[in-house]
Amino acid sequence: MNLFRPALVAVTLLLAIPSFAASQPASPAGAWQTSDGTAKVKVSMCGDGTQLCAVLTAVAGKARTPGNLKLLNTYVVAGAEQADANIWQGVVHFDGNTAQGKITLVSGRQIELSGCKLGMCKTLVFDRI
Repeated sequence: MNLFRPALVAVTLLLAIPSFAASQPASPAGAWQTSDGTAKVKVSMCGDGTQLCAVLTAVAGKARTPGNLKLLNTYVVAGAEQADANIWQGVVHFDGNTAQGKITLVSGRQIELSGCKLGMCKTLVFDRI
């Protein structure tokens, strides 16, 4: 029986690892692309580690505007404050416009960025890449 005890402990630990990993909350940090493929951002946690920042890393197609080209490799979201679980609020810059925005971590594979300016609202869906 003593010969099997180390093997049993090892198997138990290996089986526990996937459930531990699955229980970890998803993070918005990483590389993301709009669902239509026209913009890419790199999201990171910043400030005190609870704030969200995003750098515009690429634009293509209809998003390749003079306003967005000026924003390439700059923060389009800087220091958005966590408002709730998986939700950050702050200022968003896109296509030459600045608006109050909300970033929602929908799942480990998808985020939504929404913002409104002068009553006009828009939501962009990003998929993890």
